[in-house]
Order: sequence, then C-alpha cells, then structure tokens
Amino acid sequence: MPWPRARELAREAGAAGAAPVGEVPLARALGATLGADLVSAVDVPVLDSAAMDGYAVSGGGPWTVLGRALAGHRGPVARLDGGEAVEVATGAVVPDGTTSVLPYEHAVPDPSGPGAGGAGRDAGRLNGETAPGRHLRLRGETTPAGAVVARAGHPVTPVLLGLAASLGRDTLPVLRPRVRVLVTGDEVVREGVPRPGAVRDAIGPVLPGLVAWSGGDCAPPDLLADRRGDLEQALEAVPGTDLVAVCGSSSAGPADHLRAALTALGARFAVDGVACRPGHPQVLAVLPSGALVVGLPGNPGAALAAALTLLVPALSGRAGRRDPAHTGRRVRLIGETRPHPRDVRLVPVRVSRDLAVELPSSGSADLRAAAVADALAVVPPVRAPGRVELVGLPW
Repeated sequence: MPWPRARELAREAGAAGAAPVGEVPLARALGATLGADLVSAVDVPVLDSAAMDGYAVSGGGPWTVLGRALAGHRGPVARLDGGEAVEVATGAVVPDGTTSVLPYEHAVPDPSGPGAGGAGRDAGRLNGETAPGRHLRLRGETTPAGAVVARAGHPVTPVLLGLAASLGRDTLPVLRPRVRVLVTGDEVVREGVPRPGAVRDAIGPVLPGLVAWSGGDCAPPDLLADRRGDLEQALEAVPGTDLVAVCGSSSAGPADHLRAALTALGARFAVDGVACRPGHPQVLAVLPSGALVVGLPGNPGAALAAALTLLVPALSGRAGRRDPAHTGRRVRLIGETRPHPRDVRLVPVRVSRDLAVELPSSGSADLRAAAVADALAVVPPVRAPGRVELVGLPW
C-alpha cells in the first residue's frame, strides 16, 4: 500500500473507535486530549481590578487618597466619588466608581494638600494624567462566563492547564487512548547485557514516549515467546477501546505468527504491508471487539518508522486531535540521498531552517541516526527537485 494512503487509513481506523472520556485532576491531565469543550463558568476577572500598582482614581485630579487596597483583601471603601483615590496593588479589586488606575510613576503629590513634598505613594492628595479606563481590568474582560476557551480535541498543554486553573477548574474531561505493547521473540530480553544469541528490547522503551506524544497512555510492555497460541490469547484479552502494538512477528518468517493469529481471531486487515523503507512489513487490523492492532517489525529502526506511519495516526484519530508527526512541514533535502527504486524512504535528518541533511545510518536495526535526528525526511521513489515532507519525532 502507498505510504500516504496507509497513514490515512490508520487515522480513519483510529477515529472509527471510541476512547472513553474521563474526568481527571489537572495534575494528571497533561498530554491528554480535551474530551469536551472547555467553557468558562466564571467571569475573569470576577470583579473590576487593577492592572498596575498605583492608585484607583475617580474622575480627574487632584485626588484625595482614602487608604490602600491589596489583592485578596477588602479595601478601605466600597465606592469612590469624584476626586477620590485608593492606593492599589496589581490584581486588587477596585472600588465602584473607579474610572482608571494611575501608576505610581505618574502620580505627583499635590503641593496644596497634606503630604506636600513627600513621595508620590505617601501623599495624601495626588495629581497626575490618566485616561478613562486606563490600567483597569473590567469584570469578564479577559474571559466572560460562558465563553468556550478551548475546543474538544485540543491537546492538554501546560498553558491550557494554567488556563483551566484560572477558571477555577480542578479537573478536566480528557481522552487518553490506552495502548498495550506485546514484544515477541524468544531471543528478546528486557534488561542487562544480552547473552550470546539474545537481543535487548529496544523498541519497548521507545513506545511510551511516542504514545504520550500522541496523546495516549502506554502500558508496560509484555514479553511473549514465539508461540502463536500465546499471541492469540494476549490479543483476545485486549479491550475493544484499546490499541495494541505488536513488536516483531509481522514479517513472513517461521516465527512470525501475527497475521495467522489475526486471521484466526477474525480480524479485518486495513493495511497489510506498506511501500516504505524501513518498515514495509507492517500491519493494521481491527479485531471483532473493536481493538486496533498495529504490527511493527522486529528491527527497532523499522519499528520506529512503522509506528510513525500507523500507530501515531491511529492514536491521533482515536483522540480526535492533530497528528504530531505529520504536520505538513517541507524542507529542501541537500546532499546525495538516494531514493529506493519502488518505495518511499524515511531518512533521519538534521534540519536547519528550511534545509535538511541525511544522517548516516547502517540499516533497519540501527537507532543511532534516529536518536539524534530532528525528523525523518520522506524521500519518494523518484526524487524530483524541490522540497520533501518531514515526519516529526518526539522529544
């Protein structure tokens, strides 16, 4: 299947399923996806307040200073009449009748009033120039009650968390699709220096960060032996709302049981092989339960390319958010990068402004280039002059 079409089908397959919306505390919402529009239940600010340190004044000067109002404290008066003022701190509620805030640096002691000759903030009477409404935050000016401040499908960023807190929210409704990870192979070990003939699981550590970048929640990887029965049993146990990434077992070797297991379980194949290098023996299938299965090659570099091709778009579709890997950015690829005769190549590159250069790599088992790359460049089979698409990488 052509690489762009595989990406499209992965997103469509993800969007066809439903991830549950849960109300979670703000501290646990970072990186998830808003499951409903965020609507302000309050006016921000809740009352008229000062945008500068200085004096809340009514009308034109000179003004008689009646006292001081600090943020979070009751002021000396509830209302100002013309010619009256109250010293205020930024964020303090101003009395009714306030027409503007006069900053300290613009306040001039009135030589005819008490405190003549003193500093501006100590004077009993003040003069100064200020325009009506200046340095004054009116109730609801920043955010009126009932305003939609963020739409469903928006990633929950650190700034969005701050916005939610400013609206008085302690929780948010979020989507965070669950991803199960099955790492197959009798030769795969999870820790330590592998014995002769064994290999460390290198893609399992990649997936939690990649899944979180895409708005999902990644379960700790489960290691499975190269037995079809074990794989079928593990796939049957996946809830219908989840996605499962199977690492290895997606090719056509004697120990590659994924396609046979999926067929035995009655899965529908949406993608069976993609015209890209590395990562062409990848699979996308939907189990009868609705669970989405992404089959990744066993070589870590190929598994990374396949995860960016199928898993990330599927997760983004399930959460209803933008795909962070495929933003449409294009750059000029410089150097002697060679195309594949038939398939798209996904090449690790360093990027500077609108230029990209290929990093040397030793094949589909190698993560060294991708580990220090800024992105993967999409090199078509027939490389024409012009710009190439970039596939983003998580940080």
